[in-house]
Amino acid sequence: MKVRRENATTARAGAGPGEPAFFQGIVRPDGRVGTRNHIGVLTSVNCSATVAKMIASRSAALAEEFPNVDGVVALTHDTGCGMAADGDGIRLLRRTLNGYARHPNFAALLVVGLGCEVAQLTGFDLPAGTPTMTIQGMGGTAATVRHGVELIRDLLPEADRVARVPVPASELVVGLADTGTGGPGNATLGAAADLLVRHGGTAILAGTPQLYGAERLLARRAVSPEVAGRLAERFRWWERYAAPAPDAPERAAARGGTSPLTAVHEYAEPVAERGLVFMDTPGRAEVSATGQVAGGATVMCFTTGGGPADGCRPAPGLNLAATGAAYRAMPEDLDLDLSDASVTGERLFRLILEVASGRRTAGEELGSGYDDFAPWQIGAVM
Repeated sequence: MKVRRENATTARAGAGPGEPAFFQGIVRPDGRVGTRNHIGVLTSVNCSATVAKMIASRSAALAEEFPNVDGVVALTHDTGCGMAADGDGIRLLRRTLNGYARHPNFAALLVVGLGCEVAQLTGFDLPAGTPTMTIQGMGGTAATVRHGVELIRDLLPEADRVARVPVPASELVVGLADTGTGGPGNATLGAAADLLVRHGGTAILAGTPQLYGAERLLARRAVSPEVAGRLAERFRWWERYAAPAPDAPERAAARGGTSPLTAVHEYAEPVAERGLVFMDTPGRAEVSATGQVAGGATVMCFTTGGGPADGCRPAPGLNLAATGAAYRAMPEDLDLDLSDASVTGERLFRLILEVASGRRTAGEELGSGYDDFAPWQIGAVM
């Protein structure tokens, strides 16, 4: 395991099975707990993507003057217009952006639109006081960028006034993703997820097409008939939508460990329950991670046999090699080799706590994960 920058105060996983585990988290004024401290620039439509990226890029030097700010993140996508004004497509987009807007890893945010898009800013549920602007309303690209940078400048001092404090692992929400080639490493990730659940935390199992065929195994772990029924309904939806046919669904399900299934959520829905929960997402890692982060995941774990998929800012993403060959091929891109016999679920759990405490992942060291925000798109493109 490569050594990365760690927070000055370390996480503690607990020396024995009865001891609590802690990480060094960021507690927001409303009680939410984050693992990173970013400022976000959200976009309502693809037409404002370039402006958002310009604002974030030109604010980067300003952010470097504030040591407790992890960076300015522009979250851009290729939808928001040329779509139906109602229906699943726009509901998913709004739910995803609302989830990011309220994510505890953001200290503050700015939302930028064009002005004439279908996904109007007035349709979103943003935190009180969130600054918003449109390119048309500001008088064009240059004026919008200048104003956006000034707003970020004003937000930075307050965002910097945070400190990490010991927080129980029960406040941690970890998303579990498989790039499609990470199956051999999923059992170790599942063991770490079980430890997180045992300490009162939340693990999100997602990627419905990858799990098709293992739904009965998951249903047997449901805590109630209602949870089992919601799970079955999501799999029936996929049968109508795409008729998935995965190769090894039981192996894909292993990343969820063996804990009882406490809840089932649709894409990007807020996750409030503790324990193992299911979220209905596509299997593609970036789209799946976007939904899980929108739902509240503050750390993401990706198992992979072919390369990294750190597409989840503002959450840190651990890229976990499923095979020794994958790790040897891309050692600077991957955080841990799960095929190593010395790597247990407990060791991975400790690493998750360290990353939640501020230890930088391989993707963060390389500066990746800024361009992989990918909301699930359903419906016609007009």
